Amino acid sequence: MAVVAGLCFLPFLFLSPLLSLVPAIATAPALILVGVFMMESITKIEWHQFDEAIPAFIAMILIPLTYSISDGIAWGFLSFVVLKLFVGRVEEVKPAMWVVAALSVLLLAQL
Repeated sequence: MAVVAGLCFLPFLFLSPLLSLVPAIATAPALILVGVFMMESITKIEWHQFDEAIPAFIAMILIPLTYSISDGIAWGFLSFVVLKLFVGRVEEVKPAMWVVAALSVLLLAQL
């Protein structure tokens, strides 16, 4: 699948100079529409459980404030693991999440 996806992007490698003809302001409506579509998942957050809601809120707030999707999500992952640790619900943290939290610390340490 990755090879096919890479091959689909191959023609656009040569067409990328055409993208510079599109002004940055023309992409704003598309980004706003993507944001609207992403808002649907907010209704699925369990807001009454603070150990679930606070990391989601941190990620949502820090993405625009840091101008970085990766930094906002890294803070969200890290706060999720730390909150689960402090409230005594460590068993809910999957091993992959520990790895992601450790990588988030490495990412944020570069800042």
